Amino acid sequence: RLIKDGQFEIVTGGWVMPDEASPHYFALVDQLIEGHQWLEKNLGVKPKSGWAIDPFGHSPTMAYLLKRTGFSNMLIQRVHYSVKKHFATQKTLEFFWRQNWDLGSSTDILCHMMPFYSYDVPHTCGPDPKICCQFDFKRLPGGRVSCPWRVPPEAIHAGNVQHRAWMILDQYRKKSKLFRTKVLLAPLGDDFRYAESSEWDQQYQNYQKLFDYMNSHPEWHVKAQFGTLSDYFEALHKESSLGEKGSNSFFPVLSGDFFTYADRDHHYWSGYFTSRPFYKRLDRLLESYLRAAEILYSLALVQSSKSEKLSVFPSVDNYKLLTEARRNLGLFQHHDAITGTSKDWVVVDYGTRLFHSIMNLKKVILDSAHILILKDKGAYNYDISTPFLKMDDVQSSQDSLPRKTVIKLTSQPRYLLIYNPTEQERFSVVSVNVNSPRVKLLSPSGKPVTVQISAVWDGATTVSHEAYQIFFVAHLPPLGLGVYQLLEVQSSEAVLADYNIYMRNSRQEKPDRLFKIKEMQNSVDNIILENSYMKLWFSGMSGLLEKINTKDDGKNHQMKVEFAWYGTTSNRDKSGAYLFLPDGDAKPYIFTDPPIIRVAHGRIFSEVVCFFHHVTHTMRLYKVQGLESQSLEVSNIVDIRGEYNRELAMRISSDINSQNRFYTDLNGYQIQPRLTMSKLPLQANIYPMTTMAYIQDVGVRLTLHSAQSLGVASLKNGQLEVIMDRRLMQDDNRGLGQGVQDNKITANIFRLLLERRHGTDVNEEKASVSFPSLLSHMTSSFLNHPVIPMTTYADSGVPEMLNTFSPLMSSMPCDMHIVNLRTIQSKVDIEPSDEAALILHRKGFDCRFSNRDTGLLCSTTQGKIKVHKLFNKFRVESLTPASLSLMHSPPDARNISEINMSSMEINTFRIRLR
Repeated sequence: RLIKDGQFEIVTGGWVMPDEASPHYFALVDQLIEGHQWLEKNLGVKPKSGWAIDPFGHSPTMAYLLKRTGFSNMLIQRVHYSVKKHFATQKTLEFFWRQNWDLGSSTDILCHMMPFYSYDVPHTCGPDPKICCQFDFKRLPGGRVSCPWRVPPEAIHAGNVQHRAWMILDQYRKKSKLFRTKVLLAPLGDDFRYAESSEWDQQYQNYQKLFDYMNSHPEWHVKAQFGTLSDYFEALHKESSLGEKGSNSFFPVLSGDFFTYADRDHHYWSGYFTSRPFYKRLDRLLESYLRAAEILYSLALVQSSKSEKLSVFPSVDNYKLLTEARRNLGLFQHHDAITGTSKDWVVVDYGTRLFHSIMNLKKVILDSAHILILKDKGAYNYDISTPFLKMDDVQSSQDSLPRKTVIKLTSQPRYLLIYNPTEQERFSVVSVNVNSPRVKLLSPSGKPVTVQISAVWDGATTVSHEAYQIFFVAHLPPLGLGVYQLLEVQSSEAVLADYNIYMRNSRQEKPDRLFKIKEMQNSVDNIILENSYMKLWFSGMSGLLEKINTKDDGKNHQMKVEFAWYGTTSNRDKSGAYLFLPDGDAKPYIFTDPPIIRVAHGRIFSEVVCFFHHVTHTMRLYKVQGLESQSLEVSNIVDIRGEYNRELAMRISSDINSQNRFYTDLNGYQIQPRLTMSKLPLQANIYPMTTMAYIQDVGVRLTLHSAQSLGVASLKNGQLEVIMDRRLMQDDNRGLGQGVQDNKITANIFRLLLERRHGTDVNEEKASVSFPSLLSHMTSSFLNHPVIPMTTYADSGVPEMLNTFSPLMSSMPCDMHIVNLRTIQSKVDIEPSDEAALILHRKGFDCRFSNRDTGLLCSTTQGKIKVHKLFNKFRVESLTPASLSLMHSPPDARNISEINMSSMEINTFRIRLR
């Protein structure tokens, strides 16, 4: 009733109020859908205004997503105090927020920025918190909360109402001078409020007396009333369009983002871009499993409806697991979750939810792959006690890294199913662990495949013969499965990797019954790796990269990788979960003894692994044709559990003339150009990176691709650095009440891509918009959507399978990404309906990068896709456009036969497959 009568309004309506720096747009969209679907089903409500008062800085990605859900208005609060001050003097606190890539005005959304320090009552009625606090009637004397300014509120009565009404009206008038209209918003609330009925009464009764008094005095020229956020925006629109001009020119138009946030002094909130990095990585793992599970499940569900025999597919059970995973992922996007700003025991709860959902999604993937890959669907049966397939990795607890399981080989073939979650045909290096080096691998068409066998190591220098890692190139259809066969043979064609181990006290030859292993002293000579695209030089002392030669133009590029420590200030205010307050520039990571360096040379890849005390650093160069060999795979296994107030960074120093400019992505959706400013403290020049950051000059661009969100900076010309973990012994007074001391052994995974730039001019370096190349987008896609290997159980009697499962007719265009194919819940229980949400994103890319020889197996089609040419073996019964989160259908929504999207657009369609 309260909602129906407009006394109560649900704002934004996502599953949470998400952070806006660390989440990937996949999860931001998903938690909006989950929230909006829940509201529609349980309350019959469709939110229409955005309200984000607590994320620590704001992203235009969120503005775009809200606009696409059908919102016209939004409100934000945590913006740098100097920006607030500037906006207040210019009266631009209310503005149309436009995307930096939008050449028209279709992405404009009206945004209200709150003007003061906080969203609590002392900071929302006007500029003087000492006075505003006296109008927070939960703080009346005798209650649990009081006013820190030492002047308590007074209950309103006939004797004080005139004076009190005048006091608060004075605050309202002063606040209203910062805005362009006579309509004023004065929020009244805080964290943990309105939890008991007495508080509702205290606030309502006292304010009603104040309002009645004001409204009965026409000479005061004020009308005061209670209202909801949308009431405010409606009044604002009415007021602002009264002028001669159209409402769009009444408010200014702005583009860009609001990072990095500072609430006072030099207190920049750039620490949380990295805090609790183990879970920032786990989040992305869950996302990749969730997307794979959603797509496979949606296809399996359609398959299961095709015959009686297939209807035993556990569609309802699996839909419940999917729903729970969506909600656990949604919950983790909260501005105190993915940010790493929760108490230790809350972190464990989040981690446990993410971990359980990963395990449940693996079951959904296995069950769905099972029904889709069977050749004779009549042979399908589902038995929960004897699964058909299993995954090839296990994670033993919520805070440990996954480990590969060992596949036991026999002379009977074991089937290895590999799922490609990307929407393009793909050549990808796949690795699995087997129990014997006498291995033979057959492709889906039955031909032998080249295999590299690498050792499984027990520590830095000891080979374990319990298992062997095999690597091969899999060729997979888009969104499809390839079925490979593994068997044990007498004489294997597989190629063994050779090893050189650099260490202080080496014995020249290290006998091993299988691998060729040479031990040698660390030396001043370089270690060299190369493939057909590039040649790399590493230091023989540290094992770290020093330079790259790109073969297509024969150029050498300095490319020094190093590690560095940040400390925290000796001042009273120190770094904590939110804040980064370093004690000056980073100090080099010093090691007294050179690290053990293990170099592997193989047919499929070569790599250099350096074993430092706090980090195991690997640089791997693939030697296959195509996409994966054009960038370097970098992994850091970081362990700073013994440190005290220190943060570990990886720094890449190149000879690129980047001129203090660098570029970071926002939420994996768009690129925001950055300028490192020497006038600001170091911590102000750190920005969030969700999936990539790059530097460039007229000749080249260097991109660091990331599989997890972290803080990045470019503090010197030609440099990129990323903060990998932080351990802080104290609270930083922003509400957490503890330090960050629950560090884990954390895997940070990156790819380093060096590209030639063509046809650039000097002016463009200052442009407010930039795009990755297609190769860069695809590299990011490979990194964030790794292939998923599964095996059949060892017992024979495996029913016949298809060689491949190809649900799409062909690769999607290179710039078209299927964000999700998400089965929609039925109107009744937590059960699937026969409809799914197909979410597409057309990526913006910089077309001046060459696409020759990049190994891209797709083309571009100006954003057009014929619907009937999309799926193979599935018929599209209907495809209708909807708003992003399915709340609205356009008035002319009808079944369409061609999808036509502009660059950067994200669109949702309701789709029925048969």
